[in-house]
Amino acid sequence: MTVSTMELKLQAIRDDTGLSRKEKIAKLERLRNEARALQRAATESAMVEDDGWFEDVHLIDTELENLGRTVEEKGAATL
Repeated sequence: MTVSTMELKLQAIRDDTGLSRKEKIAKLERLRNEARALQRAATESAMVEDDGWFEDVHLIDTELENLGRTVEEKGAATL
């Protein structure tokens, strides 16, 4: 099974015992903002090809939910 770069980043955050829950959430939220920016850029391209941007956001959202942080659902207009 192939592991994505995002999955490796998430695992590193999850396994970092030096980070508090709050710090992990902050790191994940920054990562989510970056992934959303890449997702927006991909959808604005004339030749959109899903390079995993949508999956990255989903993985981060799942990790945030596992830490008890509710992820606000937004519509397509917020991309």
